[in-house]
Amino acid sequence: MIIKSYNPSNNELLGQVESTTLSGIEEIVNNSKLAFENWGYSSLEERISYIKQLYDIIKSKKQEFAELLTNEMGMPISESLFDVDSGLEHIKWYIDNAKNIIGEKVTYEDEQEIDKVIFEPKGVVAVIIAWNFPFSSFVWQAIPNLIVGNTVIIKHSEYVPLCSKYIYDMVSNILPENVYSVVYGDGEVGEHLVKQNIDMICFTGSTYTGQKLYKIAGEKFIPIVLECGGSAPGIIFEDADIDSVIEAIYINKFANTGQICDGQKRLIVHESKFDEICEKFKKCINNKKIGNPLDENVEIGPLVSIPQLEKLENQVQDAVDKGAKIICGGERLKLNNGNYYLPTILTNITKDMKVYKEEVFGPVIPIIEFKTLEEAINIANDTEYGLGGYIYTSDKTKFEKVVKELKTGMIALNNLYYLKPCNPFGGYKKSGMGKNNSEFGLRELCNIKVVTYEK
Repeated sequence: MIIKSYNPSNNELLGQVESTTLSGIEEIVNNSKLAFENWGYSSLEERISYIKQLYDIIKSKKQEFAELLTNEMGMPISESLFDVDSGLEHIKWYIDNAKNIIGEKVTYEDEQEIDKVIFEPKGVVAVIIAWNFPFSSFVWQAIPNLIVGNTVIIKHSEYVPLCSKYIYDMVSNILPENVYSVVYGDGEVGEHLVKQNIDMICFTGSTYTGQKLYKIAGEKFIPIVLECGGSAPGIIFEDADIDSVIEAIYINKFANTGQICDGQKRLIVHESKFDEICEKFKKCINNKKIGNPLDENVEIGPLVSIPQLEKLENQVQDAVDKGAKIICGGERLKLNNGNYYLPTILTNITKDMKVYKEEVFGPVIPIIEFKTLEEAINIANDTEYGLGGYIYTSDKTKFEKVVKELKTGMIALNNLYYLKPCNPFGGYKKSGMGKNNSEFGLRELCNIKVVTYEK
């Protein structure tokens, strides 16, 4: 079967790759197991030396790679360039810090003995990642596994096969054979992969798929790290300085055209600020340029695919049918036959609407009014997700109260953002389990062995 890749800005064919056969997957897993026998027992210093070479190759191809990300996924080129820089920053952090994190640790010592903790690789890891950040997700999921000594078999979404192949070509030219492998295909291919004789699953994608993978991992009794969906609240309190945070509110929602798992999916606004927010947010959005994502001045590009566009239309229509008011947007933008949807603000939101209950993955944001702090927290927590959270207030005491009561894995204040390689990334509830990044994420990929020595 052939997987075709289309440019979402005009739906023209970009290229194609051949889907991996089921028998081919079995061969790849066997080869990955054989490669682990050497890679898993190589020194940490040796593995890091390979990753340093990979870092240099990616850096040298930054512009070319960013343009491919934009052409295949629709991310505005300025954001694609930033995404490559961010990924490189994460790789560099692992290079600089891995030894301190997964080197041997002395846990006890007296006159007779010394106890140590040793971090060892788990084996062959199946990495399955979504389409919205083909490079960052590779960095978050594959690079740490390679550093700790696991061999990796990766499957990107079928929407970005060319990005997957581009990454594979770079990595395979650096690493020993079969240490990093790739399979191409849809969900059937991914399911067949994880049912093979592998040792761990790392996943970025929808909660629905994550739950299916969790069941498979449970039956196989192997570990799994899940980074799934989100419906992050943005709570705007009465003491917020709207003018100073309006750009952050915009970025937290509309970066990558709203296709971010921990992006701000709902605005929860104090009644005294409601009209001001609607007016100023609409003005902010209307000043943004929509169009060809290769244009450096474009800030909002197309959605990744026609099915994603149609799902968003369905969510908005459901809200309108149930009484929501459109402040701006609310329809497709007809431009070059691309998957464009106008940035949209919805008010008069009720709990029975899809935009309240579901993850909204695109340039649409519902705004909900509240009266008291307790009401704001209740609305924010009224979701099956718990990934990100954004608070806008000048009252630090109020912020601390929200931090304690908000059921989410990450929270940012005003113009700040928590995404750094030294911070763990992950959520509560159906937003997943386990952590990516940081020392916490790195150690999740290891077996931990305690050894007691005689002196």
